[in-house]
Amino acid sequence: MKGLEGSHMKRVFPILAISTFSAMIGAGIIAPLLPDYARDLGASVLWLGIIFAGFSISRALVMPIVGRISDRKGRRKFICAGLLFYALISLGYIEAGSVAQLILVRTLHGFASAMIIPIAQAYIGDLAPKGEEGTWMGYFTATFFTGFGFGPLLGGVLTDLFDGPEAAFYAMGGLSLLAFLLAFFFLPEVRPDEKAKREGPGASILHMRESGIMKGLVGYRLVYAMGRSAFVAFIPLFGSDQLALSAGKIGLLISLHILLMSTSQPIGGRIADAFDRKGLVILGSLVSLSFLALIPIMHSFWQLLALSAFGALGGTLALPAASALTVEEGRKYGMGSAMGAFNMAMSLGMAVGPIIGGLIADLTDIDSVFYFGAGMGLLGTGLFRWFTR
Repeated sequence: MKGLEGSHMKRVFPILAISTFSAMIGAGIIAPLLPDYARDLGASVLWLGIIFAGFSISRALVMPIVGRISDRKGRRKFICAGLLFYALISLGYIEAGSVAQLILVRTLHGFASAMIIPIAQAYIGDLAPKGEEGTWMGYFTATFFTGFGFGPLLGGVLTDLFDGPEAAFYAMGGLSLLAFLLAFFFLPEVRPDEKAKREGPGASILHMRESGIMKGLVGYRLVYAMGRSAFVAFIPLFGSDQLALSAGKIGLLISLHILLMSTSQPIGGRIADAFDRKGLVILGSLVSLSFLALIPIMHSFWQLLALSAFGALGGTLALPAASALTVEEGRKYGMGSAMGAFNMAMSLGMAVGPIIGGLIADLTDIDSVFYFGAGMGLLGTGLFRWFTR
């Protein structure tokens, strides 16, 4: 059985990888552009946080539902629908003429994302042989972050080259459309979970409350993402306002951090298969929160670039291990349900984090946002240790 699963995985994984990469490079394009784009429409720092949060709120609300339905009805249709929706949403960014319209577009973008990433993760979890969960989740996470890492760099370069963000939004739409076509014609369906079909859409969610591992993973992912969102949402403002960095340099900064983390994910996955996964989650989290705490004392682009490289080590250690633990729980409660809960926690944290960060920045300064992020990372690490003790 292990050989059959591995053989099937090797045939299907390239299709999932290319589809995920295309979707994430499209989503990552927006990261260095959205703060200035929103401010041009009249958004304050607080409203910027709400705009970022709209994506995560809608994704968090939809993920558990879509994940559970995919356990019963199959994964392929959701992945294809989400990719097609991604392509259409890119036009919405171009046409948005107010803060309210931009919030609506971001909310729809989050809805589409809920149908792609956690479902693709569940697909990988379905096929991953036992004992190799970390390895295959490392490969998947590498694809995820590579796409998202190249996105900010591409977005910044296109914006500087064409003197505006429209070209970047068109690139997002084109890449998502290509990913949809690839998945529609070449991605096979996986067999629905028979237990999930019998139990109905709410059963596994109730059962997961009994798992200390799932409580630890969800608590860790929720609180940690609140702090982590500070880097994505506010590093462009820190870079432009305090270090006078261009959009291209900000894009390079974000891309280096994410690409280093992505290229090392397969190594992190193998480490997660060989060593204690809980310990790796805790160690990686401590590295990541230290990275956030040090951002305010950086005084040049090169210092910030070096720190971003150090911060990537945290994700290398923690993410494959946490994903592998989620796969193990998914075999008990339904892979789509487990991945939906894990990613829902991340989305809720990413939704609340920018709003709180915006309030903190309005009341104090940008530096305090990163200290808040480090504090949330420490709290998330403590929650994980408590529930999985």
